[in-house]
Amino acid sequence: MKLSTLKYPMQQLRNTLPVAQPTSWRAGKESSTKRGYGYKWQQARAGYLRSNPLCVYCAQSGRTTEATVVDHRVPHRGDQKLFWSKANWQALCKPCHDGEKQREEARMVGDAIDGDHLISDASERHFIGE
Repeated sequence: MKLSTLKYPMQQLRNTLPVAQPTSWRAGKESSTKRGYGYKWQQARAGYLRSNPLCVYCAQSGRTTEATVVDHRVPHRGDQKLFWSKANWQALCKPCHDGEKQREEARMVGDAIDGDHLISDASERHFIGE
């Protein structure tokens, strides 16, 4: 007796998944160099960390930690003037940059930037040039 192959009763799923299109200012820029973090930035970063060797977030908490990241206080979103403004830079350790700073930026969604100030609510202003 010969057995026949049964047909699978469920519809087969597509082999590809839909891909979300990025909406970030970084979209289409594959490398950090293409986003502005090339040789010129590496040199500026190294000089800034020589002059500002300690993490400002840790210092505010009474800790002394070597800074390894130059962070943009106000996200530049590709704005070259804001990117290169040293008044917009701060020295952070990697844990503070990847932790607390990222949480702060996530909370800033919807905040307004007014000239040289980041306004997070009506009663609070964070000055870029502190």
